[in-house]
Amino acid sequence: MIYLILSILLSVVLLLNFRLFPRFNINTFQAIVFNYLVCFTTGYFLMPAGQHFSVDFSQTWTWLSLALGVGFIVTFLLSGASTQQTGITATSLANNLSLVIPVCFSLFIFKTGGKTFDLTNYAGLVLALVAVALSTLKKSPATAEPAAVKPKTGLGVLLPVAVFIMYGTTNTLINYINLNYIPSTDQTAVVTLTMVLGAIIAGMVMIVVRVVQGKEKIEPRSFIGAVTLGVPNYLSFYTLLLALSDFGSNGAFVYPLYNIGVIVVAALVALLFFQERLSTANKIGLGVAVLAIGMISWQELAAFLE
Repeated sequence: MIYLILSILLSVVLLLNFRLFPRFNINTFQAIVFNYLVCFTTGYFLMPAGQHFSVDFSQTWTWLSLALGVGFIVTFLLSGASTQQTGITATSLANNLSLVIPVCFSLFIFKTGGKTFDLTNYAGLVLALVAVALSTLKKSPATAEPAAVKPKTGLGVLLPVAVFIMYGTTNTLINYINLNYIPSTDQTAVVTLTMVLGAIIAGMVMIVVRVVQGKEKIEPRSFIGAVTLGVPNYLSFYTLLLALSDFGSNGAFVYPLYNIGVIVVAALVALLFFQERLSTANKIGLGVAVLAIGMISWQELAAFLE
């Protein structure tokens, strides 16, 4: 359980970084790209004794991990933009309610949940979608967030939806790789570093293209953001993999607990430190989110409490 708690806290730190970057004039795109270099360095030095990193292109998991790394950077870019335009709470809700996708795959495709969906579970899935909609509703002027957060207009409203889809997709692939290619925690570090390598390759291609086109100029300040983002980014993902291993790759159990934790902690942090005010609809969305997650995983939660 300690790995799950650590993953929750570290995930909230990532959202805090995105929220603070504009305040310190840190280029979010560059910080995200360079953070994966920090991730790789962090993971490499934290590898268990006796292990070494190498890339074996003959293995299926290598290609899956590299592809997942590309998904990571796309998801991170969307999350950063969403956090700055819609706030920490709305983005964390969209992020964590994406558990609907890996939970469905875990139960119906991977069959690691060990249960059959009942009416309560299905109702929870529907409520999760309702919670996403409520959390992204435009706030009235009286309850608007501070000026540091841009108002949600036009395509900006769709950012949490994109975060929802991408996080759900990447978490499903994480669970698949963990279930089929990480039979023991001894391989977790190597697989994780391979995923990070995929993100590095994708990020470097993106930034080189933008620099050549004259749309981007490397800003030294971005490397500071890369460090504050990269260390917790790697550790949050690594501890999530360890949590999945601890619970037999049962994503139907781990993801709901993880998401409840991040939603609640992120909302508290946003309120206490950034005075992010929520409209009535947003508050209802937060409550519905917790209820939905509980309904989706009530069997696992009940078994855990016995």
